[in-house]
Amino acid sequence: MDLFDAISGRRSCRAFLAEELEKGQIEKLLEAAARAPSPLNSQPWEFIVILSKDIKEKIHAEALRCKQWALEKSGWKWLAKYNADFLKTVPVFIAVIGDPKGTGVDMFLEEGSTGYQHACAAAIQNVLLAAHAMGLAGLWFTFFDKKPMRDILGIDDKKVPIALVCIGKPAGETAPVPRKPLTDKLTWL
Repeated sequence: MDLFDAISGRRSCRAFLAEELEKGQIEKLLEAAARAPSPLNSQPWEFIVILSKDIKEKIHAEALRCKQWALEKSGWKWLAKYNADFLKTVPVFIAVIGDPKGTGVDMFLEEGSTGYQHACAAAIQNVLLAAHAMGLAGLWFTFFDKKPMRDILGIDDKKVPIALVCIGKPAGETAPVPRKPLTDKLTWL
């Protein structure tokens, strides 16, 4: 698949078939993640592959807790309709865990350590593009609080759960979402 076709064709998916993925498919996605750029080549990520139904249930419960809290805080009525049930059936989660010690020179700068988060984001994008190129679907999922997710996944307090990447075979077509015109988001200097 052409890279630009992968970029323009990739969609976020919230409806997955219940089919398991082969271990080799998951490993290929993780290899793509590990090829992401990072500050000082620190590779500040760790990956946790989640297949356990029990852990998926805990992740689902955390998403529902966050949904209720966000609904009360924001007043966003659309949030009440958000259905997180796909979290219980998605075949694979890849948890991307960031290590702030791998942030690079930005640790000395005024606005602080964000480089490790950016590196993890690049790893996530690599997984999503690789999944699409393999005929799979994915979703970058962040609807959780960090402390409960650390507890669910047994993550050290010094490390940061950046996102869960949901991966599986899509249950149907995923419609494209509108994009704002590039001219609205671009400045030439």
